[in-house]
Amino acid sequence: MPVERIDTADIPGGGQLHLMRCGPDFSIQFGEDELMGSLDFGSEKALATLACERMGLQQDRVLIGGLGMGFTLRAALAILPAHTSIVVAELVPKVVTWASGPLTHLFGDTLADPRVELEIRDVHDVIVNAPQGFDAILLDVDNGPDGFIQDANDRLYCNWGLRAAFAALRAGGVLAIWSAYADDAFVDRLHKAGFMVDEVRVPATIGRERTPYTIWLAAKPR
Repeated sequence: MPVERIDTADIPGGGQLHLMRCGPDFSIQFGEDELMGSLDFGSEKALATLACERMGLQQDRVLIGGLGMGFTLRAALAILPAHTSIVVAELVPKVVTWASGPLTHLFGDTLADPRVELEIRDVHDVIVNAPQGFDAILLDVDNGPDGFIQDANDRLYCNWGLRAAFAALRAGGVLAIWSAYADDAFVDRLHKAGFMVDEVRVPATIGRERTPYTIWLAAKPR
């Protein structure tokens, strides 16, 4: 079945994302690398469900970094109580356009939910400007804990970036980060920033030979 490029989105600071379609299936690619696809989304859902399960009773405000195809947002809306406010920070404006265009069938009415506040903004800027502002921060903006999409994203995963995330969480809050691979050095940085860390491997649902994805659940002590 032929692969078709549906649209291209410029990334602020340089680079492009490509929205691809193969029959009924869609994917978002950066260069030759697939960032996410409509067939294999179990780990994106797990990012939300695992984090929310560890948040405890305080679930007032959650930050999701990266809109993607909306799977993490949909899972968060399904599990979080009606009073929870969910802020979604998306850097690339056209990704939001895709959500109400060719990817409407994936998003449904999630962005119209009154609990959702969408910001076209770098998630790093949201974090550093919200001390003790969130009960959970869910990050799925790169393929792992490094600046894959843009070099500036390194500041999310460096020592001082993790300290900023720690400061943006309320006591008992959770920083959850999706990755396509494991990284022991990153776990060490999470510990040094003050987090208690749980590493979860989530198997890919497409292709038995694929390496499991990694989700780090870093809790701020109460």
